[in-house]
Amino acid sequence: RFGGELNVDLCEFQTNLVPFPRLHFMITAMAPILTPKKIDVAATTVQALTDSCFAPSNFFTKIADFDAQEDKYMAISVSYRGSVNAKEASSTINWLKEKKKICFVDWVPTGFKVGLNQQPPAVLANDDVAPCKKNVVMIGNNTAIARVFSERIVKKYDVMYSQRAFVHWYVGEGMEEGELTEAREDLESLEKDYLDVLSEDASDRDDGNQDEEEEDDDF
Repeated sequence: RFGGELNVDLCEFQTNLVPFPRLHFMITAMAPILTPKKIDVAATTVQALTDSCFAPSNFFTKIADFDAQEDKYMAISVSYRGSVNAKEASSTINWLKEKKKICFVDWVPTGFKVGLNQQPPAVLANDDVAPCKKNVVMIGNNTAIARVFSERIVKKYDVMYSQRAFVHWYVGEGMEEGELTEAREDLESLEKDYLDVLSEDASDRDDGNQDEEEEDDDF
C-alpha cells in the first residue's frame, strides 16, 4: 500500500515462510507495545525493537520453555514501518545472529525476509498503546509451535474425548465419531513433522562430523 525501500506483499509472506505445506503455523510478535508513560523511557532504536520481538515473553503465542538454541526457525519475516533504512535493518539482523538470539535449521541458507515501509504506524484516537515513529512486526516459522499442539490442544482434547464430552453435538450434525479420531491422529502426525525437521537437522550434523572423522583417519 505504501512506498518503501523493500516492500513486501502477502504472497511473499507465504512463499518465504512456508518451506513445507503442512508446516504453516507461525509465531508472531510486534514492538513497541507500550503505554504512553513507558514509551518516554523505553529504548526505541531499531535494534531494541527487533530484539523485543524475539523475546519469548513478547510472542503472541505462549510457548512453554522456549530455548533460542534448541527451538529453531525455518524462516523469519521482519517488517518495519516508519523511519528505518536498509542499513539499520541489515546490521540488526547480523547482530541477532552474532548474539545467537535466533537459530536456524542447517538447511536454510538465509532465513530472513525483510520489509521496509516508510509510512509511520497509524495512530488511533483514545488508544492505550503509545504512538511511535517506527515499529516492527515479526512472523516466524519455528519448530517450538509443535508444543502448542502437544502440550495444550492435544492434552485438553484427550481429557474431554475420554469422557466423550460434546461428541453428541458433532455426531448430531452429521459427523462420524471416527472423524474425531482421525483429526487427533493428524494432529499427532503434524507434531511429528515438526520434530522430524529437528531430527534431520541433527542427523545432517552427525553425518558431517562422521565425514570429517573419516577424512582425519585417511590422513
